[in-house]
Amino acid sequence: MGCAVIWAYWELFGADRLGKIVLIDEPAMLTANPAWTAEEVEAAGPIHTPASLWETANALPGPNGEAIFRAFMDRLVTKNCPEDLKQWMLRCSARTARKDVATLLLNHGCLDWRDVIPRISLPTLVIGGRASLIPWKSIAWIARQIPGAQLEIFEENERGSHFMFVENPTKFNQIVSTFVG
Repeated sequence: MGCAVIWAYWELFGADRLGKIVLIDEPAMLTANPAWTAEEVEAAGPIHTPASLWETANALPGPNGEAIFRAFMDRLVTKNCPEDLKQWMLRCSARTARKDVATLLLNHGCLDWRDVIPRISLPTLVIGGRASLIPWKSIAWIARQIPGAQLEIFEENERGSHFMFVENPTKFNQIVSTFVG
């Protein structure tokens, strides 16, 4: 949800107090509008339908919430992610009550940032993963909307998941360090 925080900041304050921006693997909108064309869906990169958003949010605090969350975590990492690393991420995530995760999902799920992204005028690095649950084409769309943005897509063999920064911190840190350098 970090990109949404940056986009909200940009919408409120513009470039004030910012020098460069790094956007990591988040679609312009999490939930598809049923009226969208196929091209709009590809650009926005939603991972939910309105029904699946509500189903997930309603199920998270319930008796099957932990299983739903674990299944979701499996979609956030590559198939070769070490089990101990996944378990560590699950333990970290479990610090937030599932009812609060559901509220965050609903609050975040219908925010459409496609009108804000093209207004970004600072140097921007956009990072995605080919094996991420976030469609990499939507990450490329974001980079094309920002003049001069740099795009980096981690390949699956580079552990290019949603959590590429955890699965491949060496490459991730090198790319970000070079950019902000």
